[in-house]
Amino acid sequence: MLLSDRALRPSREFHINRLHTIEMVAEVVIKALREQQPAAAALTAAILVLVFSYMAWFWSLRRRLSGPTVWPLFGSLPGLVLNRARMHDWIAGNLRATGGVATYQTCILPIPLLARRQGLVTVTAHPRNLEHVLRTRFDNYPKGPQMQAAFHDLLGGGIFNSDGEAWLLQRKTAALEFTTRTLRQAMARWTNRAILRLCSILSAAAAGDGRRAVDLQDLLLRLTFDNICGLTFGKDPETLSPAIPHNPFTAAFDAATEATLQRLLFPGFLWRLKKALRLGGELRLRRSLEVVDRHMEAAVAERKETPSDDLISRFMKKRASDENLQRIALNFLLAGRDTSSVALSWFFWTVMRRPDVERKIVGEITAVLRATRGPDRAAWLAGSLEFDELDRLVYLKAALAETLRLYPSVPQDTKYVISDDVLPDGTVVPAGSSVTYSIYSMGRLETIWGKDCEEFRPERWLSAEGDRFEPTKDPYQFVAFNAGPRTCLGKDLAYLQMRSIAAAVLLRHRLEPVPGHRVQQKMSLTLFMKHGLLVYVRPRNLDDVDGHLVDSPAKKVTTAIATAAAA
Repeated sequence: MLLSDRALRPSREFHINRLHTIEMVAEVVIKALREQQPAAAALTAAILVLVFSYMAWFWSLRRRLSGPTVWPLFGSLPGLVLNRARMHDWIAGNLRATGGVATYQTCILPIPLLARRQGLVTVTAHPRNLEHVLRTRFDNYPKGPQMQAAFHDLLGGGIFNSDGEAWLLQRKTAALEFTTRTLRQAMARWTNRAILRLCSILSAAAAGDGRRAVDLQDLLLRLTFDNICGLTFGKDPETLSPAIPHNPFTAAFDAATEATLQRLLFPGFLWRLKKALRLGGELRLRRSLEVVDRHMEAAVAERKETPSDDLISRFMKKRASDENLQRIALNFLLAGRDTSSVALSWFFWTVMRRPDVERKIVGEITAVLRATRGPDRAAWLAGSLEFDELDRLVYLKAALAETLRLYPSVPQDTKYVISDDVLPDGTVVPAGSSVTYSIYSMGRLETIWGKDCEEFRPERWLSAEGDRFEPTKDPYQFVAFNAGPRTCLGKDLAYLQMRSIAAAVLLRHRLEPVPGHRVQQKMSLTLFMKHGLLVYVRPRNLDDVDGHLVDSPAKKVTTAIATAAAA
């Protein structure tokens, strides 16, 4: 729901109510002085003067804010708490209500001396502001003490929760590995192993009467977890198997990330108090982290005994402590497991609702395989697609990019302001305040993507001829993989992995949503589906697509391949 003008700026009624409040305060003070003893009257008068002074200050503060309703003492926290189940859509509505500004300021701590710094939050989806924060003045906008404190128990000083030299060292080490061909080959090897298990599970679900539902999000999470464990530790835990075994580590990790996110809904002193008293979410976080830490300790200890060519072994060469190795590995697990699986879950959900898009994707896959492996369909299903085959799936990549535009795996991020600054759109951000950029909202702004911004349209990512993937000319309009110095190192690997999994599944199976199943966002660090993604699985009839390619990206890809072969 969009905010009304009243929520964005003080109205005439607001000012009239303020005058009535002043009159009431004055009447109460006069009455107290007349009826009470001098000491009691003086105390009452002092309290009322403080209340009046606070309200006068609060009204002055509120006039300068442009976001959702801000309340005395509680700021905009009531709105945030009430909308916590739909927080990203709530923020997107607030930003759309600003028109083309795509920036607003709110206060979560309306207390004198704190409100304009620790309590002030600037929320933006303006591309120029993002460029300013993520690149131009990168050093002025680190993670900051509040975010680092909130995430420290979970991520420690890992790459996603560090700044300065600590971050730079990890970044340089990781960058060296992510640019090597061996890592790309290792990713393909681990992914292909897991894909075989996934397709086996899906085929079993499709057998019989075909009424056996599977939670596709859970299967994808298990697949990407096995992959990233292979890359990080050189060991496949095989959590993706027909028995669907319970994994205490992943369950505890999910609970820990959710509890950590809850810390961001409240001022720091509140969650610290709950942590000290071991209450609610903080108690759950503590128990979950005990499970996570035991798992990571064992994994690092095992790898130290038998070093290999995996990521954690390479960080060992930098002589990192055991605790740092555990947090570094945990950061990689968070990035490698959650982001790709979440993106694929939203991709499959969207494709199930868009049969026209599904036909184009499967048509493109079969066209590429016909050109590279010949007409024998058994050869198409003999194994996963090779690198060169995956690179030709431009429409599939466009559909994945379009999924990330509307459902970014990491929907928002927050930066700390070190020194006073002015954003390109004129917004003043004082030192000590924070800037939150909403990646989720960016994909839903008409000023960036046009009137069809909420429509799923992969064609917006293709060249005019439809045979080439074209990223946005402005890299700060699409920051699903972040931007600037913190751009995701695994971006190309993520696209490779997602295309490989999506192609293997859609080539063999047709998915249908379970009637009545509710797909809802889960408020976590990544954009999980709260109730999973329940689907029915059907065998794919390739006669429906192969040989019936109309004017589509698949036909254009086939033509391009034939032309290249002839040349």
